[in-house]
Amino acid sequence: MTHSNDDHRPGAGPAVSRRTFLQGSAAAAAGIALGANATAAETGPAAPRPKPRWRAQPFVADRVRLLDGPFLQARERDRRYLMSIPNARLLHSFRLTAGLPSSAQPLGGWESPHCELRGHFSGGHYLSACALLYAATADGAVLDKANALVDALAECQRDDGYLGAYPASFYDRLGRGENVWVPIYTCDKIIAGHLAMAVHCGNRTALRTATRMADWLGAWMDGFDDAAWERILGVEFGGIGETLLNLHEVTGADRHRRWALRFDHARLLEPLAEGRDALAGLHANTQIPKVIAAARAWEAGAGERYRQVAGNFWRIVTDDHAYCTGGTSDYEHWAEPGRFAGRLSGHSHESCCSHNMLRLTRHLYGWEPDAALMDYYERVLFNARLGTQDDAGMMMYFVPMDAGYWKTYNTPFDSFWCCTGTGVEEFARSNDTIYFHDGDSLFVNLFIASELSWPEQGLRLRQTTRFPDEEGTTLAFDLERPRQLEMRIRIPDWAAGATLKINGQAQALQAAPGSYLVLDRRFEDGDRIELGLPMALHAAPLPDEPSLQAMMYGPLVLAARLGREGIDPDRVRVSDPRPSFNRLTGTQLPSVFFEPDESWVRRSGEGGQVFEATGIDGPLQLIPLHRIRDERYAVYCRARPAWERKPQF
Repeated sequence: MTHSNDDHRPGAGPAVSRRTFLQGSAAAAAGIALGANATAAETGPAAPRPKPRWRAQPFVADRVRLLDGPFLQARERDRRYLMSIPNARLLHSFRLTAGLPSSAQPLGGWESPHCELRGHFSGGHYLSACALLYAATADGAVLDKANALVDALAECQRDDGYLGAYPASFYDRLGRGENVWVPIYTCDKIIAGHLAMAVHCGNRTALRTATRMADWLGAWMDGFDDAAWERILGVEFGGIGETLLNLHEVTGADRHRRWALRFDHARLLEPLAEGRDALAGLHANTQIPKVIAAARAWEAGAGERYRQVAGNFWRIVTDDHAYCTGGTSDYEHWAEPGRFAGRLSGHSHESCCSHNMLRLTRHLYGWEPDAALMDYYERVLFNARLGTQDDAGMMMYFVPMDAGYWKTYNTPFDSFWCCTGTGVEEFARSNDTIYFHDGDSLFVNLFIASELSWPEQGLRLRQTTRFPDEEGTTLAFDLERPRQLEMRIRIPDWAAGATLKINGQAQALQAAPGSYLVLDRRFEDGDRIELGLPMALHAAPLPDEPSLQAMMYGPLVLAARLGREGIDPDRVRVSDPRPSFNRLTGTQLPSVFFEPDESWVRRSGEGGQVFEATGIDGPLQLIPLHRIRDERYAVYCRARPAWERKPQF
């Protein structure tokens, strides 16, 4: 079977517009054309169109261009890594499963021919990341490589629609209750990756592949009654509910919506709908995609209950299950609310959880653009995402929260953890939340060097900043003609004493920390806004063990540097996530002493964002966690309270 390149050539009038609903907005998806390969008979009767709308909308990806800074650098590392993986190796297990020859060297780790998760990255996350990258950059080389992979995967799809890097019998094992890893999870990634290629790259072949695989899955699902289905829902199934709703937005097929809503997992969603925290003991990242699917269900008009689920879950996790970084989980699970002491380890803070909490936050923000949501988003972005990629573009699985560990990363061709997949997507999409808009209002949410093009308003906005190394940002206006515009610029909750200048003149700043500064004025070409965002030190103690404290500087979590003793360079990059091997043993973990009338951390004489504290073995130096590389560190340090100190004579 062959597929013409005309199916996905950008200039050939693609059937699917480049939109942003895969980045969160149901409203942005409205009006996407039905793919040429889907007939009226295939789609069936259209379901009611989504009723709710996002109050604030993201910009289409190519309207926001990253400028030089940590996120542009991270995206370029991501691009190089994606381009370095040969398509033949990505395809190997798919071709063997389809009965086609392959002489390629197999990938290892979770993409190994012996691993039951194979295909989740090579046929899924990889395509999603390439599609997001192309949407943001229009990089033709990325597009060509991804399009070629789509064509080759289509050759591996069976006549009944099944596509996989392992046999369809894995699903039969799941249906019989036999031991098998997570087939529906992998199916979700494959459909989502192809759908991303359809939406962001106009690839009709990808849409046909995604639709046929979804229909195969749905036919399989229809073979189970409700009791059997409830048992199947006990096995991790990823974000398939969200993906099927996204597919429904494109095809209009009612069956895709019906199948999506069948993944409503009552055990998780019912307590959340009632505002109850029943998360203790649950595998964290199994649940977060279910809540994102609930958010999409509300956007698809499925009822207010789903909005309550999403909002209550976000509040519960961020209030009672998140570290100072905003990250969540320990050994991939949640504990009782507010219980953190004894839950600091080398397996804390799974990176997939942080990725998915950002995605959920983006939904909630679109519904109700609250600065508090972006305060949390910023905290996760700069502490739980930035710094989890190394200089070669490799990704972390866990972010250790206990003292004495170091950061470990995947290897290029022998790991492919779930966090590798979400990581390559994360750094491909880092321009997607900097700016939102609502009619004539523009929201500036994040302080990331970037340029916004808003042709409907005749506006080009350039944000120049070295944040977080610089405590402020500058916004410069390029306007076709003077224009009345309402600017809403986030004043972070940590930025007490923020300052404002317009065209060099100091202005009274009429906004409290944790809110938006509103500038409703007639802007002219060349106007310039300078925002000062002073950072200050503040402690973040564990709620159930106040003597274990992290120190923060503005939004940045600081980490105490513990040196490189015992670090084996070969175990900085690992095929399996085993940070428990990295604990600093036989050495007193860091404690610090502080006077009751002063902070236990102070600025170092070195300047910049370098700080120092007094440890029991001598001085400790602290720097932002995202800058830690190839060294041991501690985020939470045990501070001895005043009543334990020896009296001074």
